Amino acid sequence: MPDRAAPGPPADRAPPHQAVLTRVLTGMLDDVQAHSGAVYILDRGENVLVMTAMAGLPRVFAAPWERVAVASPIPVADAVRERRVVWVGGEEEMAGRYPRIAVVLPYPFALAAFPVATADAVHGAVYVTWPGSHPPDLSRHERERLTAGCDRLAEYMEWAAARGRPVRPEPTARAPEPLAGDPAEASRMAARVPYGLCALDLDGRVTYANGACGDLLGVPVARLVGTTPWATLPWLNDPMYEDRYRAALLSQQITSFVALRPPGDWLSFRLYPSTTGLTVRITRARASSHPGRPPRDPGEGPGRLVTISHVLSLASALTEAVGVRDVIDLVADEIMPAVGSRTLVMLGSSAGRLHVLGQRGYEDPSLIERFDGMPLSAQTPGARALLGGVPAFFESRPQLERVYPARYATPDGMAAWAYLPLIASGRPVGTCVLGYAEPHAFTAEERAVLTSVGGLIAQALERARLYDAKHRLAHGLQEALLPHTLPSLPGLEVAARYLPGTQGMDIGGDFYDLLPVGSAAAAVIGDVQGHNVTAAGLMGQVRTAVRAYTAVGQTPGRVMESTNRLLVDLAAERFASCIYLHLDTGRGRALLARAGHPQPLLREPGGAVRALDLAGGPLLGIQADAVYPTTEVPLPPGSVLALYTDGLIEVAGVDLDESLAAVADRLAAVGDRPLEAVADRLVRHVQETQGRTDDVALLLLRPG
Repeated sequence: MPDRAAPGPPADRAPPHQAVLTRVLTGMLDDVQAHSGAVYILDRGENVLVMTAMAGLPRVFAAPWERVAVASPIPVADAVRERRVVWVGGEEEMAGRYPRIAVVLPYPFALAAFPVATADAVHGAVYVTWPGSHPPDLSRHERERLTAGCDRLAEYMEWAAARGRPVRPEPTARAPEPLAGDPAEASRMAARVPYGLCALDLDGRVTYANGACGDLLGVPVARLVGTTPWATLPWLNDPMYEDRYRAALLSQQITSFVALRPPGDWLSFRLYPSTTGLTVRITRARASSHPGRPPRDPGEGPGRLVTISHVLSLASALTEAVGVRDVIDLVADEIMPAVGSRTLVMLGSSAGRLHVLGQRGYEDPSLIERFDGMPLSAQTPGARALLGGVPAFFESRPQLERVYPARYATPDGMAAWAYLPLIASGRPVGTCVLGYAEPHAFTAEERAVLTSVGGLIAQALERARLYDAKHRLAHGLQEALLPHTLPSLPGLEVAARYLPGTQGMDIGGDFYDLLPVGSAAAAVIGDVQGHNVTAAGLMGQVRTAVRAYTAVGQTPGRVMESTNRLLVDLAAERFASCIYLHLDTGRGRALLARAGHPQPLLREPGGAVRALDLAGGPLLGIQADAVYPTTEVPLPPGSVLALYTDGLIEVAGVDLDESLAAVADRLAAVGDRPLEAVADRLVRHVQETQGRTDDVALLLLRPG
C-alpha cells in the first residue's frame, strides 16, 4: 500500500486495485475493532456509489446497497454529498434517521460512514460497523484512525489515476477468511461433547457438523455440509430462524431460538457469532408447559414481536392504501397482531391541534374523543411525541404518570403504550398510539422496529391525507358543476344518476342537465374527454354554453353547432360527445341532435326497447364548420327515453353490443316502476364493478 513518501509500486508490479482496497479496509477494521465494513467507489458518469470491497458480512446483507445513488438517504451517500463523517450510534437512531436501512436490518449495531476525498475531489466512501455494545459516541481514536485510512485510500486512487490506471467500480470483493487450525483435532474435540455443534460461514453455509448435530437434526452430516440449514431442513425454513442468524452476525451478540422438529421434538439453537461466521450449539429443549407453544430457551430474552416479514408486509400493503381509513385499517390488521397491542389510535395535526383520525379496539369512542381538537401545546404524550419527533414507550401506567399529569395520561384502561411520531419529509403529520392490555417491556430491538414502522406509516398517511383532500376537492367541484336537483316540469317524470370512476380522482367530464323552455323542456347529456380538473372545468363551460344558446331560442342542431365553435375557439385540445334535445310533451315528440355520443335507448309504452338510430356530426371541438342534423322522434306518454354516457355500457371483457343489449333488457324488464327505481336498476351492475375507470351519467325522461 502506498504511503505519503512513496505513493505506490511501479505500475508493472502494482497489485490489483481490489486487493489494495480490501487490505486497507481490513486494516481499518482492525485499528478500530470494528467487525464489518465496505469501500464504495464513486461512478461519476452515473452519479452512483458502487460497493467495490467489503469485509465481515455476507454479500447478501449488503445486496440492497451494492449500488447507491448519491442522492439516496443513506449514510455513505450523505458522507459523499456533504463531505463529512456520518455517525449512527444504534438501532433507534438508525430507525429515526435512516428507516430504509432499519427496516431491512433491524438489529443493534453502530455505524460510521466517511468520505474518501482529497481537497479537490470526492472518490467514494467507507462505512464500518460495530456490535450494538459499542459506546453511543465515536471515539477520537476511532475517528482519527478511520480518517487516516480514508486519506490513504484517496491518495492511492489519485496516484493510480495519475498513472493511467484509475480505480474503477468493480463487483464486490470480500476479504479472505483467516485460516483454521488443525481440522483433525477440531473434529476429535467436537465429537467428544454431548450436544450438537456446527459451524456456519458468513453466507450461512454449514462448514462443519459433529455426529450429535446430525443425530439431533435427523439428517446425515454429509447432507448438511455445504448447505444452509433452512434450505436442507424444511422445518427450519421460516424467516424467523434465518432472521436470528442475521441478527447474530450483524449485532455480534449471542442469539437463540427454539424450533419444533416434527413430529414433536423441540430443539434449542444457540448462535455464537464472530467476524468469520457462527458456531451453533444444538440441544434438546425443555418440555413446554403449554401444548403447541415452543419452550423458552435458557437465557433467551423477550422475543421480538415484529419481524422483518411483518415490516416488509406492512410496507408493501401501505403502497396500496388510498385514503386515511385504508392506512388505519392496514396498520390495525398488520401491526396490532404482530406486536400484541390491544388498541390503536391514529392522531393527525392541523391548525395547531390534534385530531383523532381513527381508532381500533375501543368499544367506547368517548375514551379518546376528548383528545380530538386538543391544542398541540397540551402536555399530552401524543402531542409531545409529535412535536419532538421522538418515540415514547411507557411500559406501565405508573411510568406514564411519572412523566405526565394524571389528567393528560390516557384513561383508556390500557397498561402500556407506544407513541410513535409520524414524520414525513421532515414534517410531523401525526402520532400512532399503540395500547397494551398488560404491562409490556419494550426491548431495544422492538423499539427500533416500531420506530421504523412509524416512518412507513407517516409516508402512507401523508399520501392518504393528500388523496383525501383531492378527493374532497374533486367531489366539491363535481357537485358544483352538476345540477343539485332537476327542475320539476309538468307532464314529465325525470331521474338522473352520476357515478364517478373508482380509480383516479373521482372526477371527470360527464354531465347532464334539464331546463324549461317555455311550455316544453330541453335536456342535454355529454362527456368531455379526460378525468381531471381540466376536464371538469371544460364540462362546466360546455354546460353553461348549452344553457345560454337554449335561452336565446336556438334549435337543437344550432345549439350543437354553436357549442362546437366555442370549443374550437377555446383551443382546449379536448373533445366532447353530446346529445341535446327539445321535448314537447304536449305534441308527444322530441327533437334530438347528436355529436359523437352513444345512441339513446327508447322504451315504448308496451315495453319494447330499441336504440334510436340518430344521424349525427363529429365530436364537439374538432371541426369548426361541422353540421349537426336534427332528428324528430315520437315520444308518447308512458315511454322512457334513456340518455347515458359510455361508462354505462363499457364493461371490461364484454363486447360493446352485448353490453348495450344487456342494458336494454334491464330497461325492458322494469315495467311501470318509478324512474328513480329504474335508474337504480340500470346502474347497479356498474356500481358493483371493481376498478371502474370511467364515469357514468344517466338521465331518464318519461312523459306523463
